[in-house]
Amino acid sequence: MKHLASSCAIAFSTYSRIPMPQVEWSEENMRHTLAFFPLVGAAVGAAFWGADALCRLLELGDVLRATVLTALPAIVTGGIHLDGYCDTVDALASHAPREKKLLILKDSSAGAFAVIWCCVWFALYFGLLTELESGATVAACFVLSRSFSALAIERLPSARPLSGPRSGMGASLKKSSRFPWWVLGAYLLVWAGTVWLWGELLPGLAALAVAVCFYFVYKAVALKQFGGFTGDLAGWFLQVCELVMLLAAVLAERGADLWS
Repeated sequence: MKHLASSCAIAFSTYSRIPMPQVEWSEENMRHTLAFFPLVGAAVGAAFWGADALCRLLELGDVLRATVLTALPAIVTGGIHLDGYCDTVDALASHAPREKKLLILKDSSAGAFAVIWCCVWFALYFGLLTELESGATVAACFVLSRSFSALAIERLPSARPLSGPRSGMGASLKKSSRFPWWVLGAYLLVWAGTVWLWGELLPGLAALAVAVCFYFVYKAVALKQFGGFTGDLAGWFLQVCELVMLLAAVLAERGADLWS
């Protein structure tokens, strides 16, 4: 139980700004970190759902509500995944050889493409949120995106050495932690039950379908462009996956309205 609690604390302290007790980053303590990663998504989703409910209770306008909901995930997570998204966009835009792309991922400065595509991401996410009828499905999607991200770390090869000065956070997680299929299955069952209880089955299934499709796109990009995953690529996947899931949920809601 001690190691489980330590793994949970490491997951939350790494991928969120939620205060956690300090624990040693030993291999034993990190063994189940990936398994707790989707729980960070549950915390983000709970904050998202609560903020959405409060905005609707206060009868705030769609623009202000969308602004709050756009900013909230970055506030809870500290923007760690957005950082990986920006680094990956810069690397992909360089069209450089694989080794050069990996060096760009290590560069802490943001290039022009990172700034441009970060603005595009926020604009699209904000615009889609103004069209969203219910935040329940999107709240659940924060668990879904992190489940597939953890699965990719477990299943894909690392683009960096698993140990040594050239290894990164993603490689360290792959070396020390595990995310077996049954854990993914458990999260999917909880996600499906939550979406069904909220009465958001159609938007939920649409979000799941695009998440599965984008997982395979991510796999192809990671292997072809970088030779495997990195922590930055995992952040890129998370941000784009959540954007396309939001798009799918909005389109599913519109489709349901047209047919009703």
